Amino acid sequence: MPSTPPRPASLRRRVLVAITVVAAFTVTLFAVPLAIAVSHLYRSETMNALSRDATWIAAAIPDDDVENGARAITLPTGVPAGLTVGVYSTSGHLLHGGGPVVSGLVAAAVEGHPHEGVEAGFLVASAPIPTDETQLGVVRVATPYDGVEDRIHLAWLLMAALATLAVALAAAFALRQSARLAAPLEHLTRAAQALGEGDFSIRPLRSAIIEADAAGQALAATAHRLGEVLDRERSFSADVSHQLRTQLTGLLLGLESALTRPGADLTRAIAVAVQRGRRLHTIIDDLVRLARDTRTASEPLDVAALLEEVRSDWHGRLAAQGRRLTIDLPGELPPVVASLPAVRQILRVLVDNALVHGAGKVCVGVIEIGDALAIEVSDQGPGVPEESDPFVRRASAGDGHGLGLALARSLAEAEAGRLVLSRGSPPIFSLLLSPSRST
Repeated sequence: MPSTPPRPASLRRRVLVAITVVAAFTVTLFAVPLAIAVSHLYRSETMNALSRDATWIAAAIPDDDVENGARAITLPTGVPAGLTVGVYSTSGHLLHGGGPVVSGLVAAAVEGHPHEGVEAGFLVASAPIPTDETQLGVVRVATPYDGVEDRIHLAWLLMAALATLAVALAAAFALRQSARLAAPLEHLTRAAQALGEGDFSIRPLRSAIIEADAAGQALAATAHRLGEVLDRERSFSADVSHQLRTQLTGLLLGLESALTRPGADLTRAIAVAVQRGRRLHTIIDDLVRLARDTRTASEPLDVAALLEEVRSDWHGRLAAQGRRLTIDLPGELPPVVASLPAVRQILRVLVDNALVHGAGKVCVGVIEIGDALAIEVSDQGPGVPEESDPFVRRASAGDGHGLGLALARSLAEAEAGRLVLSRGSPPIFSLLLSPSRST
């Protein structure tokens, strides 16, 4: 049976454990040598004090007292409390005072120098009694070793308390830092989940962490871009359906009319249907490329060829209604850069709008505006009421304006151009193209 992989630790836990372990290791690294040093310090201080007392007492005892025997020895006053003081012979036997009957440490002091050490659970210091001739005795001063150990243990306890406090403060700091570091990542996780559920209104959280703020801003920018793309796709799909439906309806009506009309020229009807089918195929190709944002806007726009294409596509349809189509093209035009499929679809929308909802002659002209270029489409119909905006997208374009014109304006803006209603009645729609557009 395969083993279950260990669950990865959270960032909060990793930061908390890492900082706490490092703090504990650092405190231990300093505390252990310090504890040893304190132990040696307290022991050395005690031994130095015993040596001073032993030397002082030995110097204060008269030589005659030692020569006269143990009963004649008088210790000086002012000996610190808690000390055990004894006067020993040079052989290490107790003559006067307290201490063991025989002391090996005292016997080692016959050479005339003080000695220190531990004897029978006491810290001991011995000093020879100074004389002019031979050494008469040795003073032994001792204090219980337990008292020194108690001081050392108390210092160790205080050091351990301070070390524990330092580790606890480090853990508290680590807890705060881990929360501070994990919060922006957790916010990014929630934002990414919301983005996956279709919520594009992501606001980056300011955390004062450069990397997390950069990731949040990148995610917010991505969400904003995705929202715009999705909105564009939705509106584009609705607008395109209107355009395709218009073309398909014309194709089907032509075929149905030829089938139901006695003596109809079926060959001509099929030829017209094929022509309309090819036109519909071109429209679909253009719209698919525009929907995928794969326009080739880096090439200059051939305005003359485009208007000749407009003449070829719409002259017959307008003539069938007894209406004229005029193309006004100046000889010299400033170069413009724009997507041919986009401009073709914009003009298709404008001429179709004039065909269906306009009246009289339809004129497609080109004028120069400084270094820019304007393509105007006009007819002699009633136009657009003053209180109405023909470019507002509506769920139903019952008045004939809305879906197609909304699509045309969105395509114009995608090309860094503008589509405006220059005159309401008779209507003139102007497509403004700038030659300085960056590609």
